[in-house]
Amino acid sequence: MFTGLVDDVGTIERITPIAAGREFRIRCRYDDLEEGESIAVNGACLTVRGRGPHWFTAAAVVTTLGRTTMAEWRPGRRVNLERSIRAGDRLGGHMVQGHVDGVAHVTGVRASGDARLIDLALPAGLADLMVRHGSIAVDGVSLTINDIPGPDVVQLSLIEYTLRHTALDTLDEGDDVHVEADMIGKYVQKLLGAYRSLAPDT
Repeated sequence: MFTGLVDDVGTIERITPIAAGREFRIRCRYDDLEEGESIAVNGACLTVRGRGPHWFTAAAVVTTLGRTTMAEWRPGRRVNLERSIRAGDRLGGHMVQGHVDGVAHVTGVRASGDARLIDLALPAGLADLMVRHGSIAVDGVSLTINDIPGPDVVQLSLIEYTLRHTALDTLDEGDDVHVEADMIGKYVQKLLGAYRSLAPDT
């Protein structure tokens, strides 16, 4: 479990093909990672396979590569990192599982005062889980939906602090990002689905 509060921006140093997919070696600030622990890399929960002073390796299996942008990653890419929370930690963002629901497409980027507005075209099936001023995780960053300007589109407002402390500062039109919808919304949708199927047509 994560909160979507990025605590480091790492850099991919090496990508190695393995039988199950690809292994990423990532430079980071951490020097106390443990093999087997979970870490969110751009919002995708991965397992630490190896580690050393200020680096770790994690693998993405073929299924993960197909559901995320990881197949397109190259050495030198900056990635948002968050270690899993412990019981008693502050939940400063929102509850994030590290399970990417889909890949969204950046369709617009523009300045608005001291913020940067980002329009995202959502993959099919996610729009019903989005509410104005609700929570969304984008590349592992807990954000608030600023507006819903059109069907299957959400707008984000990135403040200066977020731009300085995450890898979202380089987002541009045409980029793809990982999206995880609010976990509570997904469970509510699932529970209500059974009742909707029983409701008489009106």
